[in-house]
Amino acid sequence: MTEPESRAERKERTRTALLDGALELLEDRSFANLSLREVARSAGIVPTAFYRHFASMDDLGVALVEDSMRMLRRMLREARRDPSAKDAGASLEILLRQVHAHEGQFRFLSRERYGGVAEVRRAIASELRLFASELTIDLSRVPGLSEWQVEDLEMAADLIVNTMMSTVVNVLEVDQRDEREVIARAERQLRLIMIGMGGWRSGPR
Repeated sequence: MTEPESRAERKERTRTALLDGALELLEDRSFANLSLREVARSAGIVPTAFYRHFASMDDLGVALVEDSMRMLRRMLREARRDPSAKDAGASLEILLRQVHAHEGQFRFLSRERYGGVAEVRRAIASELRLFASELTIDLSRVPGLSEWQVEDLEMAADLIVNTMMSTVVNVLEVDQRDEREVIARAERQLRLIMIGMGGWRSGPR
């Protein structure tokens, strides 16, 4: 006999249903065209009950961004802890697996990065800055980069993060048979960035 579900558990289950329902509805439209009423209906609740979980639709959009980026950062953080997975190819393979496993979330991120809802757009930019900040710390620990100026490390991290995000967009736009070409090109781009970093002289300009 199972124990009755607690109020907190019911609330979390409904919140998850709202997020999942919103992602399904976003398959063929932008977030700006999503209504609170249809999101509530997708989770099986009345519209007024929506506000028990999110203050507004913008708040829902920000939660979608945070959940999506948290998952990606966690996976890439684990990859960086494993010495065998520190090369560009391994990180890109992890990225590709995540895109396939969470396609709806990545389509949402790539579409809304420059989309029409300001709060969601700012949330994505903030998460990408956090992503780049973590990578900046990783780069500062690489032999040969420990003496780099922070500004130069941040610039290199931004280049890498933007390449990864462009790769996500390209993977979503091509057929599966063309994915290997997209990944191979991205790996060359990342290697080019690394080679350029090897010849860069960091210091006051």
